[in-house]
Amino acid sequence: MGGAVSAGEDNDDLIDNLKEAQYIRTGRVEQAFRAIDRGDYYLDGYRDNAYKDLAWKHGNIHLSAPCIYSEVMEALKLQQGLSFLNLGSGTGYLSTMVGLIIGPFGVNHGVELHTNVVEYAKEKLDDFIKNSDSFDKFEFCEPIFVVGNCLEISSDSHQYDRIYCGAGVQKDHENYMKILLKVGGILVMPIEDQLTQITRTGQCSWESKNILAVSFAPLVQQNRAEGSKPDAVELPPVTVRSLQDLSRIYIRRTLRDLTNEESLDNGLVQRAPQKRKRRRCRRRRINTYVFVGNQLIPQAVESEEDERIEEEQHKGDQEQQEAQEKERQREEERDIGSIEILKAVNVLRDKIMTLPLPESLKTYLLYYREK
Repeated sequence: MGGAVSAGEDNDDLIDNLKEAQYIRTGRVEQAFRAIDRGDYYLDGYRDNAYKDLAWKHGNIHLSAPCIYSEVMEALKLQQGLSFLNLGSGTGYLSTMVGLIIGPFGVNHGVELHTNVVEYAKEKLDDFIKNSDSFDKFEFCEPIFVVGNCLEISSDSHQYDRIYCGAGVQKDHENYMKILLKVGGILVMPIEDQLTQITRTGQCSWESKNILAVSFAPLVQQNRAEGSKPDAVELPPVTVRSLQDLSRIYIRRTLRDLTNEESLDNGLVQRAPQKRKRRRCRRRRINTYVFVGNQLIPQAVESEEDERIEEEQHKGDQEQQEAQEKERQREEERDIGSIEILKAVNVLRDKIMTLPLPESLKTYLLYYREK
């Protein structure tokens, strides 16, 4: 499903639309969405559809609509150091964004039914770590993915602070999901066509809140031959980081803080790219659904109220364009004086490369990144 906001020309444009429609409401969620280009998780030949607010599926590979992921990220109320379990982790897109928020002292696990999808997720994760400019701007909790049916998780598995299930949960599996949650934790999952936020308030008490009407494919239940025992899914262990790994985290943190301080002391600023002129978007009331190929696409039903809002929006768009044109003219006339516009360089990498250290240690501090 999806179609709640206008399509974007690129990832930043899509995020702008989600913000204006109030699907993205907090700074940390916005930063995570901007850091991970949704198009990087599409197969070659399908990337043109990456910035539409629509779900995408090809074989076993699946991405939910951006508006769904936005609501999930906001509902999880993520913080640094939390443990996160993604049931039906798919391409790893959501898990990677979560890893940017919970940081290196969090726990980030995913369970996915299909082996080929887990391999795809690992490839995308490796590409992000090695090639994305965003990697050096965050402290990251790397996701760990395992193959298995999330309805067959071992009964003695540890619990998590935050859980998301990316498939429709039947009512008789609700309690099974809740047991995986720590007291004080939050579970977000689609149940009975509602994306639902469940908070565990005590050992035997929960609070539920419906977030959004959704339509998800149901969880796949394992076929069991008569008398056979299903294979239990063993979740990854929660381990303590090595002293070597901790040293790398704190060295990178210190260098990152140092470069930021130097930029402020030298009066260096980075000018934000000029926004394109485009229509302001709003949430659309979704009243019907139609199938187009393998996509479930919502269709808005217009009313007199919608027409009135559309007229007001058109008028507002004209005023916005006039204001943007005036601002552009003022910007061209403004003498920026001693302000230096920084080039898009990786200052953390440059700082590491200037350290009087053996090349092998520099490479380790850079996570073996080549750029």
